[in-house]
Amino acid sequence: MKIIRSVFAELAKEIGRPEVSILLGPRQVGKTFLLRELQKHARKMNLRTRYYDLELPPDLMAFNKTDAEIFQMLTKNVDVIFIDEFHYMKNASKIFKAIFDSHRKVKVFASGSSSIEMHKHIKESLAGRRLTTQITPLSFDEFSRKVRKGSAASLFEEYATYGGLPGLIHQPDTPSKIRILNELLATYIQKDVKGLVKEENIRAFNNLIYLLAESQGSLISENSLAREIGLTAATVNKHLSILGNTYVCHTVHSYSRNLGNELKKSKKIYFYDLGIRNALLKDFGALGQRRDKGTVHESFVFLQLACALKPNMEIKFWRNKSGQEIDFVLLKDRRPFLIEVKSSLHSREIPPAMKIFLTNYPETVGAVIFSENQAGVEKFLGKTIRFEPLSAAANVIRVIMSAAA
Repeated sequence: MKIIRSVFAELAKEIGRPEVSILLGPRQVGKTFLLRELQKHARKMNLRTRYYDLELPPDLMAFNKTDAEIFQMLTKNVDVIFIDEFHYMKNASKIFKAIFDSHRKVKVFASGSSSIEMHKHIKESLAGRRLTTQITPLSFDEFSRKVRKGSAASLFEEYATYGGLPGLIHQPDTPSKIRILNELLATYIQKDVKGLVKEENIRAFNNLIYLLAESQGSLISENSLAREIGLTAATVNKHLSILGNTYVCHTVHSYSRNLGNELKKSKKIYFYDLGIRNALLKDFGALGQRRDKGTVHESFVFLQLACALKPNMEIKFWRNKSGQEIDFVLLKDRRPFLIEVKSSLHSREIPPAMKIFLTNYPETVGAVIFSENQAGVEKFLGKTIRFEPLSAAANVIRVIMSAAA
């Protein structure tokens, strides 16, 4: 049974466009599956296709030629070319540029697991010649449509425990899912990171990602992390850049504009998948019994936002020096929409931090507060503040994004 990804329809439209289409994202989020599905779609359009997986030695050997020979190989008797893990291809940017500029009407789809490698090979040479799409794990909507069994609460529990990596859906039991998550972590360290981190720093890098998983959703400081793991702040900053450029972590920066008591250079880290975070912490316990239940709820909402983010949108958080904080500030064309996550609420009371923000940023569009036990609508300074159940967060976010797009 196939998983129909929401992003597929937009990618299919790109078949008719001349730009090089690049799919980026961490391992096992479904890039190869999408390329294969796009190939099937192109064939139904009676287009001639060719597929290369550059992690397979025979396919990689086919590229052991001069640039001119590779150009001929990729443009002769074909309409659409698919190249999986294209960063193994030498002079990729030069060859892709030549294909685009040749007007031979050959469409190229390419996938990769690291923007470090993408920038190394593509750089500025494909400016105006590429379309880039970031592939994420399954959103909760995609996950729910595929699983379709159990109550909404049980689906939420499974997603929050094992995450949204597509390959886990078909696994028959819990040990199999945990094994695959652990193997993915090991593969990431051994393949994606080993060439980017000095050998003597691998242990410290492992300690860093554990600390980041433990402090997910909290303010982080390179200096305090450096003291904890015995590296310099500059090295920690470099490691954080690697985690971002390999799509393993999202960095969320603070929002500020005109208040003197706002934190202006703070940031938080969220791992790209809840199952990966749980594997790092070695904690697959029932959500209701976890000490970090609130962090899991907040992370779940963040990941649904990240899955649905449009090019004109950005996610930030807000905090002032008094410690008052708003979990997420969704910016659409720089206009804020506030999102707060609470595991439980006694009433539909608007948080003080939200009132401060709305008072000082009257251009704010509105706000939503997710919790386990409150639903309804309140008003403040003419703004609508919605209280929604966490179980409906994915649907509510989709509506918010559609309205804001």
